[in-house]
Amino acid sequence: MLNLNKFFNYDPHEVRFKKTIRFIKESEHPPSSILDIGGPNRLSNLMQQGGFDVTNTNFDLDKKPQSLQKYSSDAITAFEVLEHLVNPLDVLQNVTADRLFASVPLNIWFSKTHYNENDPWDRHFHEFEDWQFDWLLDHAGWKVIRKEKWTSPSFILGIRPVLRLFVPYYYIVEAVKK
Repeated sequence: MLNLNKFFNYDPHEVRFKKTIRFIKESEHPPSSILDIGGPNRLSNLMQQGGFDVTNTNFDLDKKPQSLQKYSSDAITAFEVLEHLVNPLDVLQNVTADRLFASVPLNIWFSKTHYNENDPWDRHFHEFEDWQFDWLLDHAGWKVIRKEKWTSPSFILGIRPVLRLFVPYYYIVEAVKK
């Protein structure tokens, strides 16, 4: 496939990151403390640069979800991480903050579930329908108060990249504890 993203100086991740930070800042403001589920990454670095006090987790959440209880923060973020877990319910039940910002990739009909054969941390155990993710959050004790869907466009020639211009792939929510 012909990838024209570099030619247009377009980074789809940067676009998603900016939308994500905008979504957070509609309700949470720097210098709020944020526990970002998962290891340090580009998005958590951008949140820090934006004035948030960010702490990342760096342990196997499937094996030690109760370890989240030792953290205190104003909000929890889980961006593109819950789909990697075998049991995200335990993680969502063990966080201590009263506000959650989370995003997941949506299950789209024209693309298989993501699986990287060479990296066990780069595999999706789940790809959600929006109602499934809402149901999971409800079951874990969270009430969704705001949500958005985004497309994932890129300048690559092909049928799936064209479909990605119109079919939402990212789903982000803000939720509060019930």
